Amino acid sequence: MAAPPARADADPSPTSPPTARDPPGRQAEKSETACEDRSNAESLDRLLPPVGTGHSPRKRTTSQCKSEPPLLRTSKRTIYTAGRPPWYNEHGTQSKEAFAIGLGGGSASGKTTVARMIIEALDVPWVVLLSMDSFYKVLTEQQQEQAAHNNFNFDHPDAFDFDLIISTLKKLKQGKSVKVPVYDFTTHSRKRDWKTLYGANVIIFEGIMAFADKTLLELLDMKIFVDTDSDIRLVRRLRRDISERGRDIEGVIKQYNKFVKPSFDQYIQPTMRLADIVVPRGSGNTVAIDLIVQHVHSQLEERELSVRAALASAHQCHPLPQTLSVLKSTPQVRGMHTIIRDKETSRDEFIFYSKRLMRLLIEHALSFLPFQDCVVRTPQGQDYAGKCYAGKQITGVSILRAGETMEPALRAVCKDVRIGTILIQTNQLTGEPELHYLRLPKDISDDHVILMDCTVSTGAAAMMAVRVLLDHDVPEDKIFLLSLLMAEMGVHSVAYAFPRVRIITTAVDKRVNDLFRIIPGIGEAAQALQPCMRARWAALGGPTTHWPAFSRELWRPLLWDRRGPRWQ
Repeated sequence: MAAPPARADADPSPTSPPTARDPPGRQAEKSETACEDRSNAESLDRLLPPVGTGHSPRKRTTSQCKSEPPLLRTSKRTIYTAGRPPWYNEHGTQSKEAFAIGLGGGSASGKTTVARMIIEALDVPWVVLLSMDSFYKVLTEQQQEQAAHNNFNFDHPDAFDFDLIISTLKKLKQGKSVKVPVYDFTTHSRKRDWKTLYGANVIIFEGIMAFADKTLLELLDMKIFVDTDSDIRLVRRLRRDISERGRDIEGVIKQYNKFVKPSFDQYIQPTMRLADIVVPRGSGNTVAIDLIVQHVHSQLEERELSVRAALASAHQCHPLPQTLSVLKSTPQVRGMHTIIRDKETSRDEFIFYSKRLMRLLIEHALSFLPFQDCVVRTPQGQDYAGKCYAGKQITGVSILRAGETMEPALRAVCKDVRIGTILIQTNQLTGEPELHYLRLPKDISDDHVILMDCTVSTGAAAMMAVRVLLDHDVPEDKIFLLSLLMAEMGVHSVAYAFPRVRIITTAVDKRVNDLFRIIPGIGEAAQALQPCMRARWAALGGPTTHWPAFSRELWRPLLWDRRGPRWQ
């Protein structure tokens, strides 16, 4: 028989896992809390609108909010729920999976509030909060009719699409992108638009049936049950369903007595024994939340890795790979390199000759795309045996900060090319690349992708960008990495991890210094190309009175521009 879960307010024992203990004086607080709970239950009518009075139709409530970027603003910081530091090793394969926390408990027990408190206390920048409410099954017409009259049981395990939940959670743990349905609680149906989420350091999955499936349980690294008094849950549910979801009192109480309470007793409360930690009083139990946060921090420390250091020490003295193609070093090309490498070159000249090299580089890269024979009729009525592109579409993806400067050259030679962007910044404390922003066209998996970055030194950022594309199901042999200048270390790193990615550049330098800069190199290309980036910033509605150095603070406002959220 399975051992009972540790209760977060139980006395610690030498043979049980560490638990949070109520401090002295908490007994009196418990008594006061119980009195308050009874008072809340007795004064139920004060929380509800009078029966029979009309109230304005509420805005539809959904399981995912499409109008806000995936972030959580706390009193300490803004926590971005998309993106992450490296989730793979120097071989390009996944190192360790994300840490998944399951939050179970009855309806309106405070699971989402506890999840947000854990996220804030964790103080880590990348967290995915996945709600089970998004995974209700699509109802038949008969079930829709039952739901409209409060006669359908949404608190039964059969109401949830566990196959989709399990596949979604597996992909998130592997760092892959997933599409999550958006459920409309008013119409009891899924909306047409699905929301895209990306893997993170920590995944918090919350729902009433979070522990109801054996396969799902195996994916959870920590299981937490939020135990809240039934009277409090009833009050919260009434207040929520009436004020937020436009329901009437009789319908909510009918549904609670007929489905919610029996389902809790039969399906939800028994899963408490499967939890690693039970949190009584929900969000009011700060001691339990502190305990959970400490454990998660220890697990995250074990998952830390240093990709850039591993890349710097690997693949030394190897011959350059066959997947590398360097633009032929003609006198013209070498002359332009001489100009952009000269520290005395003015910014205008640097930009002019850099753009010329980028144009030549793009033209050279297009010759590696697949072409097939085709015959066309000329204006003189004669057949011409030529070639035409054999793929579906070409998509350009720029690695911000400097990769975006290569977009004009790509647009100049590829008509109607689609463009995506990935923002990867180096963490100044760890020296590791971090993914902060992602916007890729739909159905990119069918395209040939031209991945653009001005310079590649260790290859850490390029590897992360390639890994992102692979996680979006882009075939490896359809990825072309283009760079104005690369270091041998970066070439080896990318080619070793992704041997089928085509690497194309105008020159390869031998060394990288202690700051991971290419030697002899061309300096900070992005800084010299700032005027181009400044124009892009202004076009997106950024404040022209403040132009900081390239950093997270500069690009984060792009997440929310005049056209709405730009996160995937």
